[in-house]
Amino acid sequence: MKRITALFVSIAFAFGVAGYAAAQTPATPAPPAEKKDDMKKMDKMDKKADKKADKMADCMTKAGTDDAKKAECEKKYAAKKSAPKAEKKEEKK
Repeated sequence: MKRITALFVSIAFAFGVAGYAAAQTPATPAPPAEKKDDMKKMDKMDKKADKKADKMADCMTKAGTDDAKKAECEKKYAAKKSAPKAEKKEEKK
């Protein structure tokens, strides 16, 4: 009877120690989904910037040595983003 009781107590002790150890180990957190979305957005922005740069390069190539056409290309592709920012700065003042 003493052997069976000792065996039962040792098994209970082993399960208790294993359960305690498992409870102390932290679970690995799932990677945040925002980073994936941010990376996709950045890739899209890079692609748009590349397309815009390609269009501007094509326009500059077509313009050749004509300075007026080159200036027009620069206005067309560079001023689109800078104009709204300039307006916002003026509104703040």
